[in-house]
Amino acid sequence: MKWRGRQGSSNVEDRRGMGGKGLAVGGGVGGLIIVLIVTLLGGNPGDLINNMGGGTENAVPYEETAKEKDDAQFVSVVLADTEKVWSDIFREKGLTYKKPTLVLYSGSVQSACGTAGSSVGPFYCPGDQKLYIDLSFYQELKDKFGAPGDFAMAYVIAHEVGHHVQTLLGTTDKVQSKRSTLSKSEYNKISVRTELQADYYAGVWANHEKEMDVLEKGDIEEALNAASGVGDDTLQKKSQGYVVPESFTHGTSAQRKRWFDKGFHTGTIEGGDTFKAKEL
Repeated sequence: MKWRGRQGSSNVEDRRGMGGKGLAVGGGVGGLIIVLIVTLLGGNPGDLINNMGGGTENAVPYEETAKEKDDAQFVSVVLADTEKVWSDIFREKGLTYKKPTLVLYSGSVQSACGTAGSSVGPFYCPGDQKLYIDLSFYQELKDKFGAPGDFAMAYVIAHEVGHHVQTLLGTTDKVQSKRSTLSKSEYNKISVRTELQADYYAGVWANHEKEMDVLEKGDIEEALNAASGVGDDTLQKKSQGYVVPESFTHGTSAQRKRWFDKGFHTGTIEGGDTFKAKEL
């Protein structure tokens, strides 16, 4: 991705070294596999809250390395691109896109969804409409989950921004309202459609990146590889050796790749109604 020398977003809040305070509240879906899923792409507030760890009371002095400075600039440029793309899309529909804030943190962080440890990975909290990311996840994405490349990380950010789009369009509230009325397995099905829609929106953003001529050879393959690597079936096979479809909350590797790819090829928000799709 061509990002060096380009303007970053002004909506970045740096809390690195500050730590988080308090305890997370609320419930959600438990189990090791969900921890792994949230570690990768989070996104679902229920999953996030259930997997939050306690923060530290004392902030640790933070010294930014050259690599971290580079990564921070990269995510800032990606965020700026999402702001431009979604502002244009919303404007065409007569709507106003409210830009989210991206919070950089290290170790743990306090959000409107509770206190999260860095093990949860990047996440979006609809309560404060902010994205949270510990930049150490960049290296983990490469080494632990086999998804190298800067556009793999860009996909992760675009996916979380996709959840912000869902919040602005009212989708998140509709989904959350069903939590208390559905069984765990039935709600999981709704969660899968929610996550796949965020993948679709990430694909829509990538389509506009192509139009802006900032993509490089192999970028889309990096994104598809990341999408595949965080499928429920892939994560479950790695963690326990078998899959439990009724526990899926984010979609299979094939589904995640398919919806990102669909968004990339259509480039419009209209084709992403995963809730009405007969086949995922």
